[in-house]
Amino acid sequence: MLEQQIQQQFFDSADLKYQTAELLARPVAEAASALLGAITSGGKLMVCGSGGGRWLAQHLQSMMVGRFERDRPPLAAWALANDTELALAKQVQALGQPGDVLLVIDDGGADTAATIAAVQAAQQKDISVVVLTAAAATPWREMLSEPDVLVTVPHERPARILEMQLLILHCVCDALDLQLMGEQET
Repeated sequence: MLEQQIQQQFFDSADLKYQTAELLARPVAEAASALLGAITSGGKLMVCGSGGGRWLAQHLQSMMVGRFERDRPPLAAWALANDTELALAKQVQALGQPGDVLLVIDDGGADTAATIAAVQAAQQKDISVVVLTAAAATPWREMLSEPDVLVTVPHERPARILEMQLLILHCVCDALDLQLMGEQET
C-alpha cells in the first residue's frame, strides 16, 4: 500500500505537467520575456516568495547569478528577505528601479501580505511584476496590469503547486539561456 501511494504521487505530478504544458507555455514565455527585457536593458530581477515560494526564490536567484545548465555570465538578481510585511516592500523601494522586474512566487497559502506589499511598492516605482501562483489567484488578478505577467498553476494542492513552480522557474532559466547564448551544442 505504501508503494502504491508513492507511485500515485509520481503519477499525479506527471499528470499535472502533461495537462498544463500547453496552458502554461504562453504565460511562462511572457515571464521569460519580461526578465530578458530587464536584463538586456541593464535592469535586475528581484525575487521573493511566500510559504514554500521563499526557498524557490533563493533557488532562482542562485541560478540567475550562478548558472542553470550551462556556464554564462552572471545575471543581476536579488532574493529579497521575507521577515515582515514591511521588509519586502522596503527592499523593493530601496533596490528597485524602473526597468527592473519583481518576480513573486506565491504557493497559494494564506501568507501573502508581505508579497502583496512588495508588489504595491514595485507598482509605485514602475517596476514590472511577474507572479507565479496557484488556482486561487486572488488578489493577484485584480492587482496586476500591463505589462505584468500572471502564471497560474491550476491546482489546489501545495506540493503540486511548488513542483510546477520549480519546473516553471527552470523553463524561464532555460529560455533566458537560449535567448542570451543561443542553442546549446550537444
